[in-house]
Amino acid sequence: MSWTIKASNRTHSDFSLEKNKEWQEPFIFVQGADTQLGMFQDYEEITTEPKWAQEIALAELAVQKINQMKPRPKFYVICGDLCHAFYDKSPEERAAQDADFKRVFTKVDPSIPLVCVCGNHDVGDNPTVEVIDKYKSNYGDDYFSFYAGGVFFICINSQLYHSTSVPEQNEAHDRWLNSQLEIARGLKLPSIMFQHVPWFHTDPDRTEKDYFEIDYTIRKKMLDKLLDAGVKYVFCGHLHRNGGGKYKDLECVVTTAIGKQLGTDLSGMRVVKVYKDRVEH
Repeated sequence: MSWTIKASNRTHSDFSLEKNKEWQEPFIFVQGADTQLGMFQDYEEITTEPKWAQEIALAELAVQKINQMKPRPKFYVICGDLCHAFYDKSPEERAAQDADFKRVFTKVDPSIPLVCVCGNHDVGDNPTVEVIDKYKSNYGDDYFSFYAGGVFFICINSQLYHSTSVPEQNEAHDRWLNSQLEIARGLKLPSIMFQHVPWFHTDPDRTEKDYFEIDYTIRKKMLDKLLDAGVKYVFCGHLHRNGGGKYKDLECVVTTAIGKQLGTDLSGMRVVKVYKDRVEH
């Protein structure tokens, strides 16, 4: 199969509103993060080509496991850092990594939609319009929402809460997210959010600055806003190990990397079971 961009017009084309807006029965989805083709070479000397063969092998194993699942997951979401090289700093290397990512993930069974969420290595630590556009030309919108199985899912560009380098994009994202939270507020079932950088990875009240989570001043305001709108679960990556915790009734779930680990966890993914009144993982 050829690679097709599915995230456009702020939604995902694999999920029709007609078939997915109403709840029918419990379902599962699978969340991964940080395939990050090319990261291993930052930590060890690699002389073989491509230098991200280890990440390719792990990604191919992930696809194999996904395709063997029964029942089929409703979808498979990767929460950012699809590849490691930055579009503006190493464009040729990034293009080669993108090509390998697409080659591997077009092997996901066509009955299982793939949802790609952007990370800092995809849109930049300090995003620019040009880099965001480059990401979009490869993977589609950097933020969007969709219904699946009767549940409302919101995918955000978390880097816009980690940097103010593109103020117009920040403002547009805020306006859009406010409109999506208004939708969520009117729904009977809790909504679920996907993003790359976690609001917090262990303690929601931690005030020290940390590269691996969003600053407290922004976090506190946003967590209250999400709770008020009925968002009960946020699934993230970025940490390269498992983490998370709860802020009041909102659970922040941090899933370790499919690729390179930065702790003692093993490469893996998270199977999430969605019931009408709760989520288990």
